[in-house]
Amino acid sequence: MVKGPLPKLNQLTSRIVVWFGRNARDLPWRRTHDPYAIWMSEIMLQQTQVKTVIPYWVRWMREFPNVKALANADKQRVLKLWEGLGYYTRARNLQRAALIICEQHEAVFPESFEDILALPGIGRYTAGAIASIAYGERRPILDGNVVRVLARQFAIEGDPKSRENQERLWGLSTSLVEAASCASSLNQGLMELGATICAPREPLCGQCPIQKSCAALRLRRVEEFPETPERKKPLQRKFVAYIFRRGKAFLVRKRSENLVNGNLWEFPNFEVIRGNTAPEKRWFGEFQLRPFATIKHTITNNRITLSARAGEVNGEATALAKELSAEWRTLAELEKLPFSSAHAKLRARLTAAPEV
Repeated sequence: MVKGPLPKLNQLTSRIVVWFGRNARDLPWRRTHDPYAIWMSEIMLQQTQVKTVIPYWVRWMREFPNVKALANADKQRVLKLWEGLGYYTRARNLQRAALIICEQHEAVFPESFEDILALPGIGRYTAGAIASIAYGERRPILDGNVVRVLARQFAIEGDPKSRENQERLWGLSTSLVEAASCASSLNQGLMELGATICAPREPLCGQCPIQKSCAALRLRRVEEFPETPERKKPLQRKFVAYIFRRGKAFLVRKRSENLVNGNLWEFPNFEVIRGNTAPEKRWFGEFQLRPFATIKHTITNNRITLSARAGEVNGEATALAKELSAEWRTLAELEKLPFSSAHAKLRARLTAAPEV
């Protein structure tokens, strides 16, 4: 970290608050102080871009406008509304939290920071964001965008995720929010700066309201902060999926609740390990299968190639469904079921060409 006196925090926060008031994007969740609506936006925005989240948030709020509606919703419908956003644990935790709010807080979103933090799927950042934006509490926040702004403003060296730097960053965020005239505007301003001005690459320093006090800019090392840890080598994985058709029905199965993407639907599939013989030669040799589509997909550090094969089933329909723990569903029924992202892409191609 650069040595020398820190910029006066009241001046720094004032610039951010004023800038946010003049430049904030008009996002639907910024038109309300409803903690439930803000909670939904914060969870959806985790690892997801704003432009992607907006239509999801609008649909979600239309169907589940409050805590009670979410708590009472069908689990499959909740997952269907979340389909395409990924990281489905977020959706399951939202409903779990809604049930707790109904049971312990009479279906009213809690005001206490500690009560918010105790809900499933809510960490220190999300609790601070909700408490400051909805209730005006002076609670610090620290997400990727805020880390970048602070790391550059104060030239914080080293891995931002290290214990020492995390303590430093949380401390700075706390000092800033305590010095601000408006906790909500300060925190949203920090997030907005990181999202629109203080970008990871080619930041718009000339438009930044706090450029004069930015240590990284003064050192001409802006893009060196924050330090980016070396990424792990991606793990290449291959799967084969099977699209079996019987008349107008297709074979699909629901994943077990305790698995990744639990309770989501998919076409029967198997992972190909160590170059083994294609799975259909071992399990489905009697069916005439042909290539249907190849889907490239990424989940965290996994680079997945999903190759789909298709074929028509006649007399073996019942036995095949039993063997694969699957069900025959029409295309219209498939459209109503929540699918994992890669298999949703297969479903979309199937919709375009159902006569596989």
